[in-house]
Amino acid sequence: VLAEITGTIRPMQRAQLAAKVMGTIDELSVTLGQRVRAGDLLVKISAAEITARVAQAQSQLNVARRELERERDLLGKSASTADMVRGLEDRFAMTQAMVREAEVMLGYATIRAPFDGVVARKFAQAGDLASPGYPLLELEGTGAFQVEAAVPDSLAAKLSPGATLAIEVPAAGVSFPATLAELSSAADSGARSVLAKLTVPAGTAVRSGQFARITLPGAPVRTLLAPAAALSVLGQMERVFVADDKNRAVLRLVKTGATRADRIEILAGLDDGERVVVAPAASLREGQTLEILP
Repeated sequence: VLAEITGTIRPMQRAQLAAKVMGTIDELSVTLGQRVRAGDLLVKISAAEITARVAQAQSQLNVARRELERERDLLGKSASTADMVRGLEDRFAMTQAMVREAEVMLGYATIRAPFDGVVARKFAQAGDLASPGYPLLELEGTGAFQVEAAVPDSLAAKLSPGATLAIEVPAAGVSFPATLAELSSAADSGARSVLAKLTVPAGTAVRSGQFARITLPGAPVRTLLAPAAALSVLGQMERVFVADDKNRAVLRLVKTGATRADRIEILAGLDDGERVVVAPAASLREGQTLEILP
């Protein structure tokens, strides 16, 4: 027995880019849907204070370097002490670290693309205030995709990583087999489901966010099927004629489910073993005698 669940196409690479320093956004010139390359400048944040800190640290480093060089020269002339030189060496190393720290902070004022991709969302504009931890852009890769789906607990037990499942993406008009790459071991207590990720084969023409249908093994269920030709519809009523033990036509109102080839699932209104009239004539009425052919 097969079951069908729904999922969503997601890129394998996806990142929300946020600032590490606070400041006004000077540049944010990318647009939604724009393709970018790894290393491209995406956002530039005003960093006058950090620039000043770099200059201050560099100035202190220059002073420490001159004092160290002078003291080493004096030590060679026996006009200084080794302890004085070691103290200045420690000071020089400390100011070097201050310069590196300030330069790293200045680097945080620019945000570059971590990989080749497309701008999927923009959460800010030039002139906005950037704050640490708040996303500015969302970038999605275009090279590889996966299907993310919530699998009901009752079906997840039959799955294991490496399994191959059938996927259909109606919007793209494609169907393909996908490998189950990840299956969460923890269930969502609210939805009673586990997260599954299936790898989309390379080169498949799909897009991020598209709806997907996933076919997977289901729990065995007894199903009552009847020939689809036995069903007739009048308004919103679904009807089937059955033959009673005296070969008379009896009208039944039924509720149907999925169609499977030339048969249709009967959810209510019909019992197992009853004889149905296939392709009944439009003139057939309840109570009429039927001629049963061998």
